[in-house]
Amino acid sequence: MSRIVVFGAGGKAGRKVVDEAVSRGHEVIAVVRDPSQYSDLGRGGVAVVTGDVTDADSVAAAAAGAVAAVSTVFRPDVPAGDFYRAAAEALVGGLGKAGVNRLAVVGVGTVLEVSPGVAVHDTPGFPEAGKEFSLGHAAEIAVLEGSDASLDYVVVVPPPVVLDAEAERTGNYRVGGKALHPSAEGSPPFSYADLAVALIDEVETPQHHRELISVACPLPLIGNPS
Repeated sequence: MSRIVVFGAGGKAGRKVVDEAVSRGHEVIAVVRDPSQYSDLGRGGVAVVTGDVTDADSVAAAAAGAVAAVSTVFRPDVPAGDFYRAAAEALVGGLGKAGVNRLAVVGVGTVLEVSPGVAVHDTPGFPEAGKEFSLGHAAEIAVLEGSDASLDYVVVVPPPVVLDAEAERTGNYRVGGKALHPSAEGSPPFSYADLAVALIDEVETPQHHRELISVACPLPLIGNPS
């Protein structure tokens, strides 16, 4: 059993990550801004603590004793460019102080490329409000890319659609690189539960190092495989 610190544990993705980690027998430090708002998170194997992901000392204090960190943070009340850059900088500095060198970060699908060097958020007609949010995540990635090699991070990026918050965990997903996954007619929306599976898989058995990966539902089988 390992101890994992989850920043943004009270959100849709964060809650699924906490559930997934606990189901595999890990201890979880669930970091939120106001623990009084998330009393339901506190249960066997979960310690709910106050933390500020944009402050390196706060990150270091929350991460003390952990072997890995997961970031699923979101702040709608702060400009995305400011928030995600500050969060990445604080995670780099704070995790270094705490001696935690594995970090899995949730990305946003609009940073994926529709062609080499062209992100979804660069395509004609992409909404400006969404672009600001996507560029905030791009700034976060840039900070991670510029970090010291001792931080073994992975950015796990789901498809650029609204994820399914209610769907049951399947444990199945496909992995790609920076390119947008081809979609298949009839494929279900990707779920927060399976995003959590991908994140905890990368914590338990790291397969990707200092890079961005995309995840999506498996492609349906065509015809009879037998």
